[in-house]
Amino acid sequence: MSLILFAFVVRVRDGLPLSASTDFEHNKELQERKQQLRTISKSLARFPDRGTIKGQKLNIYVVSSEGVSYMSVCHSSLPAAKAFCFLEDLRWEFTACFTNTVISLAARPYPFLEFDSTIQKLKQQYNQSGGPALEVTLAEVQEDLRIRPPQVINLDEVELSNGTANGHIDQTAASAGINQRLEPVTAPGILSLVLNIMCASLNVIRGVHLVENTFQDDYEGIWNVVAFFLAFICCAFQCHLYLFHSSLKKLKSFVLLSIIVLCNLYLLGMRNIWQLLFHISVASFSTSLTLTRRFQQRTNDCGV
Repeated sequence: MSLILFAFVVRVRDGLPLSASTDFEHNKELQERKQQLRTISKSLARFPDRGTIKGQKLNIYVVSSEGVSYMSVCHSSLPAAKAFCFLEDLRWEFTACFTNTVISLAARPYPFLEFDSTIQKLKQQYNQSGGPALEVTLAEVQEDLRIRPPQVINLDEVELSNGTANGHIDQTAASAGINQRLEPVTAPGILSLVLNIMCASLNVIRGVHLVENTFQDDYEGIWNVVAFFLAFICCAFQCHLYLFHSSLKKLKSFVLLSIIVLCNLYLLGMRNIWQLLFHISVASFSTSLTLTRRFQQRTNDCGV
């Protein structure tokens, strides 16, 4: 009988699943424990580096280190020391394969599924031999657990804090917290950013040059300077609005576009009609891309 049934590796800061073992058992309690693992993964920052959740036949064990959490579902007959020893071995294997930089840059769920083969080897070693090859390792873990017992996690409190009930995650709440990620920047988006930066540069250069003449002519052209710098600021904000999510995006986009149009109309005497059309076209193009850039939907698990 297998004593270690499932292993799960997640990033602590946001609960992103990094890897998991492929399990071939589909009993009801195991599926409930796997669901609870995903619930716990969203609150790992609140817990100490070691924890356990007691179940009827299956227990959950958690070890966190260097921003990554290693979790397992084990049969209740497996001693806690061996369960934590398994997680320590799992931690060593994972850190040997993936650097902190690679882990921190991961953007999609389960980017390291190939690590499943390593997890399966470790599970097989523990399930067949009953523990690690070096008894001294087990003895050290037992002594450490005696000195620093793992925290017993109250699953009801975790579920309450995550807005869940009966062990099932509220998908709407989860989506609001995790899946709100804008679609990748497209080639037209890059073009609009380049053109916006060009327009902003032209505005600030003309504005600075005009300031020198304004000081010499008793501030007669002060409003032209204001129009140039205001157009520059709006171009910069258009870039920011395209790249990052913002509340009231539609309202802000139209306000920026309106200000840019008005500033260029005011500067008609200092720009010819083609220059004016270029600036207004770039602003309109950027506004259109900003309004059509949507959130991308990320699934919370890939059926592992």
